[in-house]
Amino acid sequence: MSGPAQAPVSTGADHAAVVEMLRYSPVVDDLARRFADAGHRLYLVGGSVRDALLGRPSSDLDLTTDARPEQIQRLVTGWAEAVWDTGIAFGTVGAARHGLTLEITTFRADAYDGVSRNPVVAFGDTIEGDLVRRDFTTNAMALSLPDRTFVDPCGGLAALARGVLDTPVEPERSFGDDPLRLLRAARFVAQLGLEVAPRVRAAMTAMAPQLARITAERVQAELSKLMLGAYPRRGIELMVDTGLADVVLPEVPAMRLEIDEHAQHKDVYEHSLTVLEQAIDRETDGPDLVLRLAALLHDIGKPATRRVEPGRRVSFHHHEVVGAKMTRKRLRELRYPKALIEDVANLVFLHLRFHGYGKGEWTDSAVRRYATDAGPLLDRLHKLVRSDSTTRNKRRAAALQRSYDELEERIARIAEEEDLARVRPDLDGNAIMELLGVPPGPVVGRAWRHLKDVRLERGPLDDDEARAELLRWAAAEGITEPGA
Repeated sequence: MSGPAQAPVSTGADHAAVVEMLRYSPVVDDLARRFADAGHRLYLVGGSVRDALLGRPSSDLDLTTDARPEQIQRLVTGWAEAVWDTGIAFGTVGAARHGLTLEITTFRADAYDGVSRNPVVAFGDTIEGDLVRRDFTTNAMALSLPDRTFVDPCGGLAALARGVLDTPVEPERSFGDDPLRLLRAARFVAQLGLEVAPRVRAAMTAMAPQLARITAERVQAELSKLMLGAYPRRGIELMVDTGLADVVLPEVPAMRLEIDEHAQHKDVYEHSLTVLEQAIDRETDGPDLVLRLAALLHDIGKPATRRVEPGRRVSFHHHEVVGAKMTRKRLRELRYPKALIEDVANLVFLHLRFHGYGKGEWTDSAVRRYATDAGPLLDRLHKLVRSDSTTRNKRRAAALQRSYDELEERIARIAEEEDLARVRPDLDGNAIMELLGVPPGPVVGRAWRHLKDVRLERGPLDDDEARAELLRWAAAEGITEPGA
């Protein structure tokens, strides 16, 4: 996953030849003629141009124009199938037509207030002025429509051809205007496989603490895009090396000096990055944010649980328990949705459960519990556990994979006999109340959980066995008389 990035674009100097490679929907040309007839210019801009040059098609297009927001709104009304103006205060009008989502923004010449990331909006009059204010040169290219004249005042095409991420102006000025751009740099490295220019790296390192000015919600959105990129390891490494991770994910750089329990040459940080890459290799339905976050964070509890045992062996007992708590805390602070937080934390908590299975000590009830505790996360847990093997000992690695193959086979066999995804007691709440003669309340819940534990331990019971087991439990709890 961390190999060479794709060759971005042709290195030829003939812009016209590059532009000829671009293919846009006639919808965009139709809109451009509509603007031209009204005396306005329209340009495809920013990420839309960059992605087209990289051969990354998108149905979301960014456009810019000299028309003011109210004029944009009038021009797209009646032409677009839907129009929204939630960003009109910042000069942006959204429109949708024939499956394309268009965001059309008036030329900008804004400045930032230096405290928040909110721009003080000032509309501009030239495409060149609009492009110079953008975050990176690779996003500061435009294509006039419908004539397709290429506009590149900041050398974005050449930077893209070299695979370099640079800023149109001094990076200190760009990042000072909007510190979120610090994290966006790492995000574009993760998405596109670019390398940051030396001056950009230096500015990121010096200005990393300013990222604390940005709201957690915006940071989370950029971090998620980074993690879902084609090269997330590169983005994480840049964050750690420049100090951005100390602000966003301090638990990750904290793993750098913690040697793992196998005394490998890799520290826990390097191990976690390798697990992340191996988990990505096992994805089957596209990028999986839950799996990727769990892979990156699965060992964050190790620094807090590190102990040196007799013989100088290093242990990290219960690091999965501590790590799950740390994961919940960090993801809550980043304002991730509750369901995602619980999924990632549960994977961190469960990732060690498999160890010891290879000794042949697991009963069928232990296998049932493993699958039941994972629930809908079982497939992700399989991928995480397999990815957690980074040993260079080929014999040990093969043995671990064989053991997990066997465990998956046992889960599949038991699942054929009963639906593990919905293991429930053999008696429901109504039957429990009727048999014990108790009203709804805590006793019913305790009895229900006991019967579920019995089912996990022994498998399905027939009705007579389930009733007898409930009565035995109730008598032992003093709820009914023995033999009642």
